[in-house]
Amino acid sequence: MRVIAALATALILLGAGSATAQGQPGPVPNSNDDVVIDVNAGNIKPVPIAIVPFSGAARGSDIAQVISANLQRSGLFDPIDPGAFPETDIGAAKNPLFPSWKAINAQYLVSGSIATAPDGRLQVKFFLWDTSGEQSLLGVEMSASPENWRRIAHKISDAIYEKLTGEKGYFDTRIVFVAESGGRLNRIKRLAIMDQDGANPSYLTDGSYIVMSPRFSANSQEITYMALRPTGSSVYLFNIETGRQETIGRFPGMVFAPRFSPDGARVAFSAEKGGNSDVWVMDLRSRSQARLTTDPGIDTSPSFSPNGSQIVFNSDRGGSPQLYVMNGDGSGVRRISYGSGRYTTPVWSPDGKFIAFTKQEGGVFHIGVMRPDGSDERILTTSYLDEGPTWAPNGRVIMFSRATSGGAPRLWTVDVTGRIVQPAPYQSSGSDPAWSPLLD
Repeated sequence: MRVIAALATALILLGAGSATAQGQPGPVPNSNDDVVIDVNAGNIKPVPIAIVPFSGAARGSDIAQVISANLQRSGLFDPIDPGAFPETDIGAAKNPLFPSWKAINAQYLVSGSIATAPDGRLQVKFFLWDTSGEQSLLGVEMSASPENWRRIAHKISDAIYEKLTGEKGYFDTRIVFVAESGGRLNRIKRLAIMDQDGANPSYLTDGSYIVMSPRFSANSQEITYMALRPTGSSVYLFNIETGRQETIGRFPGMVFAPRFSPDGARVAFSAEKGGNSDVWVMDLRSRSQARLTTDPGIDTSPSFSPNGSQIVFNSDRGGSPQLYVMNGDGSGVRRISYGSGRYTTPVWSPDGKFIAFTKQEGGVFHIGVMRPDGSDERILTTSYLDEGPTWAPNGRVIMFSRATSGGAPRLWTVDVTGRIVQPAPYQSSGSDPAWSPLLD
């Protein structure tokens, strides 16, 4: 598997002042007053933005296209058709013709240039322009090896997103998921990984056994997942960089639904012993195990809060699957879901504000969110089969799998307002996604 190397440098250039009419770009203002997009508004009209192909070395047009696609999928931006651009040779060495860009309703403009250093690395410089104020809002210089040109585009997308919304971006990330192929009776399920925009997909397992519930660690370099073989189930740790795999231990019954703690030092999972399924946690350094629940019901799908002090899980101890929260040591169990239907697969948002879940009610499934105390429950999607939510690292977007009657599952996304529901860029069948943190 190709391992993406980290970018060598990323320097944010901040100053004060406005751009001059032509010639060299003016200084970049160091101000937060230019954040204009309220991401919490109920009905956001996407902001028109123009992304000009970067001038200079190869990949300039490709980088602009990736940036444009990232911003458009967020639902907050409306990239303008390049056929309407009044100029295409801005680069990063002069100011735009602002009146011409305002004439096509471009509220913001992105321009840049690419050069090849003597060592072969790409040197990329870009500017984000406010056409109304006729000034540069942000300037960034980056350097990377040529094969990492897509990561440059994702990092630029993150910088633009953060500058104009005030929230961290989520584009320089990866997705681990279960890639599915074959018929219903001979379904092949392989562990797979890709960039968040569907690019660079690759398989991590060979399909000789079934994989389920893959999850990222906090450092994005390790995955935990469940492997199901005729001989039983095991939970594995998989190091993406080295390809090394190891089990977390042997259990006499089923073991499933693993998930890392925020610091990556522990794994919570569900294990079946003596006909009863409970939540367990293992310290990965000492390999010591602790049983956190002892109720006769089925307790499963544990997910840590961002600070690791609490765990949400689902249990049928009350007669039907519902959501419960407990302290990290298993004490203080309290139920948080009280709506009609069955609640499963809870996952805490990275910012701690919400818990996403799958809800089955009647003949349909939903992806929903609620506060950690159970308040403010909101249903975001409705379909024949929606399940398995995972959060983008900024807590703004949720990915999940959706299947139609008799159809194979596909990956979809929804924003936390429920306004933007769309297929993920990955075109093949996939399920059980997990979103990585931002890459280093």
